[in-house]
Amino acid sequence: MDMASDLFQRLGRLLIVGGGKMGEGILAGLLALPNAPRDAIVVANPGVAKRIHLQETYGVACVADAAQALPADTVILAVKPQVLPTVLQGLSQEAALAGSLVISVAAGVTTERLESLLPISCPVVRVMPNLPLVCGQGMCSVSAGSRCSDAQAQLVLDLFSRMGDAVLIPEEQQDASCALHGRGPAYVALVLDELARAGEKAGLEPDAAARLALQTMLGTATLLKESGMSPQVLMDKVSSPGGTTIAALQAMRAADLPQAIERGVEAAINRSKELAGS
Repeated sequence: MDMASDLFQRLGRLLIVGGGKMGEGILAGLLALPNAPRDAIVVANPGVAKRIHLQETYGVACVADAAQALPADTVILAVKPQVLPTVLQGLSQEAALAGSLVISVAAGVTTERLESLLPISCPVVRVMPNLPLVCGQGMCSVSAGSRCSDAQAQLVLDLFSRMGDAVLIPEEQQDASCALHGRGPAYVALVLDELARAGEKAGLEPDAAARLALQTMLGTATLLKESGMSPQVLMDKVSSPGGTTIAALQAMRAADLPQAIERGVEAAINRSKELAGS
């Protein structure tokens, strides 16, 4: 049995609650794997137009009410945090949910909170993905709840690793992780935008500057991932004593670029804690 088939066998009958951007991204990532069993996946979404889109695009069954798709071995909650309690209240009244592995991608909702809203028989795993998941290049932090076995946590880790990469972390580290990888695409986009603007100011045409910056960033990330070298080693490789790269790096450090990034991550962590307490 190949690895993808083994993964789907362990997932069993799968229900995705929520067909928005993240729910659809997870669905697309699943169906991109070899031998994905479309007949074992159901998506629940209240909007008719969205259900038609998902059915026509991906060939999976869709229902308006998640309870219609129970029982399910694995349930992925891909709804907004503010509607999650209502969704879980409805599902928890269904005896068919008992024993289902519940995976939540709702931001800011802890495993402890999820467990309080679900039957005691439901193991819970919290996953915080970032937006590149929708194109198969996501980064996810995974935290197992108190009812979750090591095998169940590994199953979720294996699942989301297939859509990019995933790391298992304690629940208490989720704020820091989300500030880094969850908000990270915005930070990277900011650096990319500023790099392209600097190229324009230096005389490049806007389209050329944007393409040069984008491919440089993509190529650098790919090189680091595939080679396993550290960012510092890469910087050393493209720097010559007294050369232009060193001059640029020194100027960026003098302008407190490292401190600006550190402060940005800290601000995201603090705001996350504020929102959680509100």
